[in-house]
Amino acid sequence: MNKLSIALLFAVALFASCNRKHPQSESKASFPYSITSEAANREMSAAMKRSFENYSGVHPADNELYTQFKYTELKGLDYKEHDGTISRRDPSKVIFENGKYYVWYTYRNTITPPIGAKRAAESTDSIPSTDWDLSEIWYATSDDGFTWEEQGVAIPRPPKPEVGWRSVSTTDILKWKEKYYLYYQGFMEASGKSGDYCPVAMSYADSPNGPWTPVKGAVIENGPEGSWDQYAIHDPYPLVHDGKIYIYYKSAFNRPGNVWVAGGLAIAENPLGPFKKHPLNPVLNSGHEVSLFPFREGVAAITVKDGNEHFTIQYAKDWVNFEIASICELVPIAPGPFVPDAFTDTKNGRGISWGLSHFINAGQSGKNSHSILARFDCDLSLDIDDPAMKTTGIYHDLSVYFKQGLNKNQLDRITKENRLRQHTN
Repeated sequence: MNKLSIALLFAVALFASCNRKHPQSESKASFPYSITSEAANREMSAAMKRSFENYSGVHPADNELYTQFKYTELKGLDYKEHDGTISRRDPSKVIFENGKYYVWYTYRNTITPPIGAKRAAESTDSIPSTDWDLSEIWYATSDDGFTWEEQGVAIPRPPKPEVGWRSVSTTDILKWKEKYYLYYQGFMEASGKSGDYCPVAMSYADSPNGPWTPVKGAVIENGPEGSWDQYAIHDPYPLVHDGKIYIYYKSAFNRPGNVWVAGGLAIAENPLGPFKKHPLNPVLNSGHEVSLFPFREGVAAITVKDGNEHFTIQYAKDWVNFEIASICELVPIAPGPFVPDAFTDTKNGRGISWGLSHFINAGQSGKNSHSILARFDCDLSLDIDDPAMKTTGIYHDLSVYFKQGLNKNQLDRITKENRLRQHTN
């Protein structure tokens, strides 16, 4: 073999060697295909870093606070052929007592459907302004969580001028030292006349079946003038933590303008109070309804609807400072979950797997507007492992998408834009 042949063979071998080493050296710098514990220590983009630091698993399937939600229509509740005169909404937490499940909720049974908040001045003692006007708090029981038997009124409207004489609504339940306490909103005027303003009232009983004894006046007062909750303390939601009663609630503020709905916290050592509002209020920056449950040593919140962080599950190890734990879809509206350890002062909350929620569009606005209760199921529990609840992506019927069409103003704007482009082209 001459010198030229040897030189050519050496060059070919060197080229092949370089080609083999290049992908190996590049793979060391690239993010790994298989995720190991070492991957979390790499230098990463902000987005990838969140995957390791903000969530309990790098994939939704491994995240204990991620879930899909499944819905089932309830049996046993009559809506008078959905004519709009009967409405059930805003269910409480579900509890299990006396061998059956209990739930409390806002119940409206009026001669007409609601006429709307904008027409509140036309409301009367028998004609409601909103879906929660002229309401009482009723309750139902169930053996299986699917079929419910309505038991009747728990909290009637008190006589005028007591708190709640116009309407009592949006209740939740506390069990404390073998007694039961219902916290709820008490309205003194038709909702819509000057907003949706009300304080928190409360009644107590020795049994979940009542009878319930109302406490005179407000249990949690609105905030001082100029504060974020000066007009409303809505959706009182009690849990037991650290030997105290934690009541989370919501309020709407920043009127006039883009209304901001956020969540606050009030703490007491006795169900009757006094309740002291947390100095960091609001503790949640998003969400319309308030729904929480003990989870491990902290508390998790289902953050529904309003705000930049709507449709998220959030978690606060210290029960105050919440962080986003997952982003979900088809989140239940006004969820009232079954929370077995809501009142045990647990230091190892197990989470939830089902509850009740409402749909406010069971009828047509201005015709037969009313709400219905429904069951939701999920896997936000440390005690079950349901992979079907951890999938991502929900495909709706095409009609669901096309119903979200453009309004007349939007179509007019697009038409004008198209004409302008054609004119200037």
